Amino acid sequence: MHMIDRSPGPVLPTPSPVRPTRARRILDVVLSAPLLLLLAPLLLLLAVVVALAGGRPVLFRQRRIGEGGAEFTLYKFRTMRRDSAGPGVTGGRDVRVTGTGRLLRRLGLDELPQLWNVLRGDMTLAGPRPEIPRLARRYPPEHLWVFRHRPGLTGPCQLRSRAYAAQLDGRPDPEQYYLTVLVPQRTALDAEFLRRATVPNVLRLVVRTILYLLAAPWDRGGGS
Repeated sequence: MHMIDRSPGPVLPTPSPVRPTRARRILDVVLSAPLLLLLAPLLLLLAVVVALAGGRPVLFRQRRIGEGGAEFTLYKFRTMRRDSAGPGVTGGRDVRVTGTGRLLRRLGLDELPQLWNVLRGDMTLAGPRPEIPRLARRYPPEHLWVFRHRPGLTGPCQLRSRAYAAQLDGRPDPEQYYLTVLVPQRTALDAEFLRRATVPNVLRLVVRTILYLLAAPWDRGGGS
């Protein structure tokens, strides 16, 4: 998805929020703040690479659904061509993604600015994938519960992102396939994780995410 959703008014009937525990919030701050400082040179380098490869803007800002159905602005490095229109989901071979963007997505580097969202409290380290408002409005009612929770930088669904993206390739209506097939699968995984979203389990998921990204250059499964 490349366009920012600017639709006025409430996105969803506001569900009662389920906030992360205090221990998880402390973990978010303790990890995200030092990582932003430690990775500052890499973030600057990536910003230069994106600017040289595709011009400005370097950062992609997009409204997403946060905890309790409230909107927030999510930050990523831009990986798509400017002013490219299309479905609100991205397939593994989506033509809107630039060559540089494809590499950043595959290695998960485009997501690093979201550490700022984690530090701010818009997101948490591990939780459901943050959804765009236009698709959130079309979720099947039985899956709207997921918007009660704070979205995560990583999560069990994010660890399957390449496989999910590959499933969207060649679909005549990728958004409909996403909503009817992938959303039920994703929310089932989210529910399983959220039942045991303790600090140790969050840390295990972070480690699994690092291993998932390190394996990306050898993964032939496609998508990102």
